[in-house]
Amino acid sequence: MGRTAPLESPAKPNFPVLKSYLPILVFAFLGVTVGGAFAMLNHVIGPKRPQRPTAASLRQSEPYESGIPVEASHGMRFGVSFYLIAMLFILFDIEVVFLYPIGVIFKGADSLFVLGELVTFVVLLLVAFVYVWRKGALDWR
Repeated sequence: MGRTAPLESPAKPNFPVLKSYLPILVFAFLGVTVGGAFAMLNHVIGPKRPQRPTAASLRQSEPYESGIPVEASHGMRFGVSFYLIAMLFILFDIEVVFLYPIGVIFKGADSLFVLGELVTFVVLLLVAFVYVWRKGALDWR
């Protein structure tokens, strides 16, 4: 009597690509489900608009501040210096963000090339800052 080999179960299909997308699909499903649940909950228990305007709803739609009705000023304009300062702030703020990766790798980088790039970048920032300062863009008029 010889030994018989145990019956092998049929091979299960292996889908490695599907397994890598599974977390994304789960989070997408959860996001849509939670978003839909909150939207339905808002629709069910949220405030309803009255069929016809009431005195209270008419009063609530009027502009009012500190006991004085607010007059809307049409054509209120900001000065050019405000926009110039805002743009310069964004420009220099974004350039400083570029320094962060250099700070992260600087300790591990044993080359003078990285130090040279850093010094060049900071010198260019300072040149641009001095130029803007000399042109008077930072003076608030």
